[in-house]
Amino acid sequence: MKRVLVVQHEPFEGPGTLREVLSRCELRLVRTFAGDPVPARLVEDGLVVLGGGMGVYEADRYPHLNDEMRLLHTASADGRPVLGVCLGSQLLAAALGGSVRKAPRKEIGWSGVRLLPDAEHDALFAEAPRSFAAFHWHGDAFTLPAGAVPLAASAMTPLQAFRGGPRTWGVQFHLETDAQVLESMLDSGREELSDAGADPTAIRASAAAELPRLRELALRIFGAWAALL
Repeated sequence: MKRVLVVQHEPFEGPGTLREVLSRCELRLVRTFAGDPVPARLVEDGLVVLGGGMGVYEADRYPHLNDEMRLLHTASADGRPVLGVCLGSQLLAAALGGSVRKAPRKEIGWSGVRLLPDAEHDALFAEAPRSFAAFHWHGDAFTLPAGAVPLAASAMTPLQAFRGGPRTWGVQFHLETDAQVLESMLDSGREELSDAGADPTAIRASAAAELPRLRELALRIFGAWAALL
């Protein structure tokens, strides 16, 4: 049985549809919000780092972020399948030499993602639609690390996904969102939603149509990643 290490930063931001795709794998959850230590090296077959409310530039407040960046760098260099989601993608970008900063505006809610030309031959995105709606919840943006390949963009965020190595990907949007993750994020992020001018009622209304489509896309993309384990 293949083993996957999943780093979870928030109690309300779990693996979502990733758990469904990896149901035949042994998952080891490192819950940094509960004080679980981040291992120095990856002994599992693959690494997933999920989202969270902190920023890469806040490593002085959250020392585990430095540990995660080291783990992401070594796992990628070792050729293990690596997937960073939202904060995880930002940590991955920083670990590979990119920079992370606050974006001009927070991107929260359902909005379109378009694939870039290099996605056409990418192992994860080649079979995905050239454009689709995804769920977003982030206030930071990152630059493309040297040698990395840009894969996706949105109107507000020029870099939404990238390939950082033969088996290393960062995805800014929340492809893993299912109904449970969505509700947990909306319930826990009421203040942030208000500050960003995002309407939770409208987000929930769109979810009825968007979640099934997002799940189908997630199963395809995450399934391609899992096939590399």
